[in-house]
Amino acid sequence: MINLKNIERYYQNGAQKTYVLRYITTQIKEGEFVSIMGPSGSGKSTLLHILGMLDEPTEGEYYFLDEPVHKFSERRRTELYQQYIGFVFQAYHLIDDLTVYENLETPLMYKKVPSGERKSRIADMLDRFNMVAKKDLFPAQLSGGQQQLVGIARALIGNPKLILADEPTGNLQSPQAKEIMEIFKQLNQEGVTIIQVTHSEANAEYGTRILNLKDGQIV
Repeated sequence: MINLKNIERYYQNGAQKTYVLRYITTQIKEGEFVSIMGPSGSGKSTLLHILGMLDEPTEGEYYFLDEPVHKFSERRRTELYQQYIGFVFQAYHLIDDLTVYENLETPLMYKKVPSGERKSRIADMLDRFNMVAKKDLFPAQLSGGQQQLVGIARALIGNPKLILADEPTGNLQSPQAKEIMEIFKQLNQEGVTIIQVTHSEANAEYGTRILNLKDGQIV
């Protein structure tokens, strides 16, 4: 599914280069559940954003489903992202002035999904995550765990092949964190490829493989 060849990300200041990522070469197969771990500042989130096409490498090659992402325009990358990838953020990134229902509907409107199908998919997600009674609430009226469930539902509603999760339980209490990780485990068993950035050894154990980063390199 993913093939990275010598991915580098650096910032140039005059003649000096400050590297965030160096020599990242790895493959991720469809159906894997990969955890990216490492100390703060090791490049984990930058790598995840490159994988999610929200950022681009300075050097190197990135193939997604055999397509050369590193050669694509920003518009083409956005199309790929919307078609295949769901992103779950630590800070939820819900739209504050939209209800739960409207937050779930937004990505489907970007994809120009017809109204009837939108209603059907949203109903399925609300049912799956036991949120039917909360569909007309705003994010501020929900607990952190409930907001993250909406975030996951929003990531899933476009039927992505890949879910990227950046510290998905970082702001949650232990019982809520376990609930979120069990959901990811179930999704992976259903065939969704998952890549998560985490500091938590317990969360990493849900995955099938760990990529350890240090100083921007895989160790």
